[in-house]
Amino acid sequence: MGDQVPAAVEATTIGELPCWLLRSPHGEALVARQGAQLLRYTPSGQPPVVWLSDAAEFRAGQPLRGGMPVCWPWFGQFDRNPAEVRAMLAAGAEAPAHGFARTHDWQLVEAQAAGVQASLQLRLELPTGWAGWPHPASVMLEVRLDEALTVTLSTSNLGADPIVVSQALHTYFAVSDVRKVVIDGLEGTSYIDTLRDWSAHRQPGTLAIQGETDRIYTGIDTPVSIRDPGWRRTIHVQAFDSRSAVVWNPWVEKSLRLSQFRPDAWRDMLCIETARVWDDLLHLPPGASATTGVTLRAAPEGA
Repeated sequence: MGDQVPAAVEATTIGELPCWLLRSPHGEALVARQGAQLLRYTPSGQPPVVWLSDAAEFRAGQPLRGGMPVCWPWFGQFDRNPAEVRAMLAAGAEAPAHGFARTHDWQLVEAQAAGVQASLQLRLELPTGWAGWPHPASVMLEVRLDEALTVTLSTSNLGADPIVVSQALHTYFAVSDVRKVVIDGLEGTSYIDTLRDWSAHRQPGTLAIQGETDRIYTGIDTPVSIRDPGWRRTIHVQAFDSRSAVVWNPWVEKSLRLSQFRPDAWRDMLCIETARVWDDLLHLPPGASATTGVTLRAAPEGA
C-alpha cells in the first residue's frame, strides 16, 4: 500500500479559505492558512481521526468549528485566565475567546514532500502593538504527516520583556459514539471542573463521557488514549512539553446553542486539547523560544 502513493503537498481553496492538502502513503491532512488550523486528519483505510463539523463555514475572519484550532496567546475566556496572562493584553483591547491567532492568516514558510512524509510550516509575526498585544513575538506551527500526524506550536519572544501565555492545540477527535468511548491516561490526575463552579477534583479511574464535560486536567505525565469500540481502534495522543489538557464535549443542550454544529453532532466528537494552561503557563524570557506539540496515531483494537 505505502509505496504506491507518494507524499505530496497541494494548494487548494475551500470556500473563502486558502488551504493545503498533505498526502502520504499513510493518510491525508488538510490545513487552512487562516489560523494555521488543521482541519482534518484521516489515516488510510480508517474513519477520520480529527473531526470537522459538516456544518462548518469556510469564511474569512470567522472561527471554524472542528479540526485543531490554535488557541494563542490565551485559552478560553480571557477573564478566566491567570492574572499573568491577562496582564499581557493592552488595557481596553478586544479579547476574543481563545485569543486572536485563530482568525488571522499565517504566512507559508515551507511545504515539503519526500518519501512517505509531507510537512508544512506556517508563521505568524506579531510586531509591537499588534491586536492590542504589545509584545514582539513570532509563532510557528508545523504539521508533519507520515505514519502518524505530529503538530508543533513554537513561540519566540522577540522583545525585551518576559511574556506569559496560555495556549492550546484544540483538537476535535472523531469518534463512533462519544457515549461508548473510554479515555485512558488521566487516572489519578487533578482537574478543574468548569461546570461545577471551577472546583478541584481528582480523576478516580478511566474517564467516560456521560454528560456535558469541560475539565482542565493538570500534572499529566503519561500519554492519553481514546479507546473506541465502535470503530475498533485506539487513538494515541502523545503530547510533549505540555502537562495540562482540556477535555470537552457539549452534550445535548449546549449543542443547540453552538454555531456551525448539528444538534446531534455531540455524539460524533470529543475534544482533548494539548495545552499550557492553569498552572502550566508558558513563561518566556526575552529572546527565548519554546515548543509544545502532539503526535496522533490511530491503531486497530488491541494494537
